[in-house]
Amino acid sequence: MVNMKQKVYIMDTTLRDGEQTSGVSFTDTEKLTLAKMLLEELNVNRIEIASARVSDGEFQAVRKITEWAASKDLLDKVEILGFVDGKISIDWIKNAGGEVINLLCKGSYRHVTEQLRRSPEEHVADIRNSIAYAAKNGLRVNIYLEDWSNGMRNSKDYVFYLLDQLKDEKIDRFMLPDTLGILGPDETFDYCKEMLARYPELHFDFHAHNDYDLAIANVYKALKAGIDCVHTTVNGLGERAGNAPLSSVIGLIMDHLHLETTVDESRLTKISRLVETFSGIRIPENKPLIGENVFTQCSGVHADGDNKNKLYYNDLVPERFGRKRQYALGKTSGKANIKKNLEEIGINLDADALRRVTEKIIELGDHKETVTTDDLPYIVSDILKSEAIGQRIRFTNYIISHAKNLHPSATVSLEIDNEKYEANSPGDGQYDAFMNALKKIYFRLNKPFPQLVNYTVTIPPGGRTDALVETVITWKLNREFKTRGLETDQTSAAITATEKMLNVIENDFTV
Repeated sequence: MVNMKQKVYIMDTTLRDGEQTSGVSFTDTEKLTLAKMLLEELNVNRIEIASARVSDGEFQAVRKITEWAASKDLLDKVEILGFVDGKISIDWIKNAGGEVINLLCKGSYRHVTEQLRRSPEEHVADIRNSIAYAAKNGLRVNIYLEDWSNGMRNSKDYVFYLLDQLKDEKIDRFMLPDTLGILGPDETFDYCKEMLARYPELHFDFHAHNDYDLAIANVYKALKAGIDCVHTTVNGLGERAGNAPLSSVIGLIMDHLHLETTVDESRLTKISRLVETFSGIRIPENKPLIGENVFTQCSGVHADGDNKNKLYYNDLVPERFGRKRQYALGKTSGKANIKKNLEEIGINLDADALRRVTEKIIELGDHKETVTTDDLPYIVSDILKSEAIGQRIRFTNYIISHAKNLHPSATVSLEIDNEKYEANSPGDGQYDAFMNALKKIYFRLNKPFPQLVNYTVTIPPGGRTDALVETVITWKLNREFKTRGLETDQTSAAITATEKMLNVIENDFTV
């Protein structure tokens, strides 16, 4: 059972293991920025920033970080992966300004005999030589037992032999990686418990990979077993399916295990967004704690329950993570959802207007996944202005086609006082083709048709491609007047505004 006063330490390896994500390569400036944020703002306990010998660019990035860390008295928290390669990795790290080497050793019998082609005894001798040389150069040493999880499954005697031989060496921490992400929660608990029971004097880290989507469950079980340090990456970056996400690890430590950590959870969203930008790897919208939608209620029932003593809240209060609870607007919205969003932007509607706005949002939601708070003023304005115009004319159907190197064409069907009319025409653009077909009908009926004076298109702030589109068209027929259309598509919005224009003329109504 976990000691309830236990403090959990976080070693974040976004800048090393996270950068091994396919297609991800941070610049030296990006690495320095993230290192500063991880240590100073989030206050993680340690960071792993690079692998030795990778490239000259990597060397320069490490130099920048170690120089900064030394100036802030944080160098002991900066670690670099090195290899059992005689003096090469240790010299590289020393010259780069590092103080801590995470020495990659083989934690399974197959890896040592088949990859290194060394006997266990030879490998131990090589490791001891590396540790001695590191100490001579003033470097502290941690040990990665690479493929430890397979070692515990298939060659436990080798794992114990390795630990027995190394436990009295100058090694700060022994790091237990599930290198290939093979473990389940029960195995993780049993193996970690066995290591702690057999070597109570040693300090162990657990390093999870997410190949079976079990990284967080395995971290949870490692901590339950008594491990006091776990490895993370921001946004779960890492090879293959990635590593344990920092944000999720902090959530489970705080809320499920009720343990202590130094990490400032209010900064998690900020660094997640920054890593998303630097890495080019998008955060899934439903990613726990940091995804775009995870603090958004879609159901009107949920919004109603939140109004009644926060019935749909859990311990993951968004403000903890620098976030804010939102109530999505779409086809599942109810009046409670919409009312909350209207109140947020300072709009109060009577019951009848609220009903009409709700109906419009549900209608839009059939064509668009969500309607945002930014869309609301457009919808309210559209609803309240539209209802003043009598509906004597309506478009019953239209089809617009557009193909490369061919003129667009449109077929329009409309009703005027329940009489049906139809025409088709080409045009220089889709809306122009629509208007040409409409003019054919009006000229045939000898009805007046206004001149289009101005045409503007606006979307709410944010520049989203799925935003609602408001089209405002200025017309002139003896006088100038404007009509608006609000739809999920620009051409549709323009056609809605045009339908309103025809009804303004037909009703001789001034707007």
